Amino acid sequence: MDLTNMGIAAKEAAFHLATASTAQKNQALAIIADELEANAGTILEANSKDIQLGRNAGLTEALLDRLLLNEERLTGIANDVRNVISLNDPVGSEIDSKVLENGMSLSRRRVPLGVVGVIYEARPNVTIDIAALCLKTGNASILRGGKETFFSNMELVKVIQSALEKAKLPAASVQYIEKPDRELVSQLLKLDDYVDMIIPRGGAGLHKLCKENSTIPVIIGGFGISHIFVDESADLDKSVDVVENSKVQRPSACNSLDSLLVHEAIAPEFLAKLKARLDGKVTLVADASAKELLVGFADQRDAVEGDFDTEWLSYTLGVKVVADVKEAVDHMRIHNASHSDAIMTNSLESSELFINSVGSAAVYVNASTRFTDGAQFGLGAEVAVSTQKLHARGPMGLEELTSYKWVGKANYLVRS
Repeated sequence: MDLTNMGIAAKEAAFHLATASTAQKNQALAIIADELEANAGTILEANSKDIQLGRNAGLTEALLDRLLLNEERLTGIANDVRNVISLNDPVGSEIDSKVLENGMSLSRRRVPLGVVGVIYEARPNVTIDIAALCLKTGNASILRGGKETFFSNMELVKVIQSALEKAKLPAASVQYIEKPDRELVSQLLKLDDYVDMIIPRGGAGLHKLCKENSTIPVIIGGFGISHIFVDESADLDKSVDVVENSKVQRPSACNSLDSLLVHEAIAPEFLAKLKARLDGKVTLVADASAKELLVGFADQRDAVEGDFDTEWLSYTLGVKVVADVKEAVDHMRIHNASHSDAIMTNSLESSELFINSVGSAAVYVNASTRFTDGAQFGLGAEVAVSTQKLHARGPMGLEELTSYKWVGKANYLVRS
């Protein structure tokens, strides 16, 4: 594949998308949603090939769950696209404006980024999410999915490009790197003449590869150890509900719970309630501080070095007892709390200390970590969850896929 030609085509497509009307972009999105449902049989057949090849290759159940499409998930993806149609188009809107002393009216106007390159692993829904958000914001995209999703992504991209042509938009607005060669990833990361931003969606290794090799700005996200701290003032029964939801509702998601921290004052009572609820559902990795309170839990082992730095993406949960909220925060600082973290508490003082101290992209008080999601935040689908501190943090929706330009208007004004 010639990535330079893909870059040229994407840049040309981005030029046309930047001036496309909201109605035209929404029409393309509506056709994509309808065509996903109309072609469900073909898409699911392709996905079944990927699933079988994944099983043959020994992929874990967590990875297979990320890879899986079924009628319900495909309908959900189509509805997410329709939801994007209903959202306000940020392109062309003014962020702020003022009139200078010299009479010039000065404003900042939202504009597309241009061309977005996205490298992702076993998540075929990401193909649609990225395409929908990029189209709505007037950005072209170059996608590179993992080899595990090859057949699924081929069918999804056919649907997208067919819809673009029906909406009289360039098919090159969404392009896919079909060959799984690692060398093509390296080429994409150097395509700075044409690509304006790289977004990796995957494990720590993928993010490290992009950071170290890209000549294009990279948005880092998706990876981070998610924590819940149960404070001494918390409602214990309701806290068990939240912990269970955060861990088992969809354990393969990047916002699922990895480590549970429990205040020592309520640890015996709370961990007894946790045992009654989760015994037989999860594997506990217990710190010495928690082990003696979890005697009899069916599936557990002692925590070893590195366990509290592990993003489990499965039915595994680290457990530790801490002295107070300060010790919980100290633990989180050491163990990569950068994604989604929560405190269960009825204390305003504890909640504010937690909110102000934790450096995560999304922080919750008495709510599940599973809410870190573009659709749940009312942003539509997301292109990524950013855990860095520049440009965008948390779920990246429409506004995060725009930049801005300064617009100055005057009456033939000259500078003195």
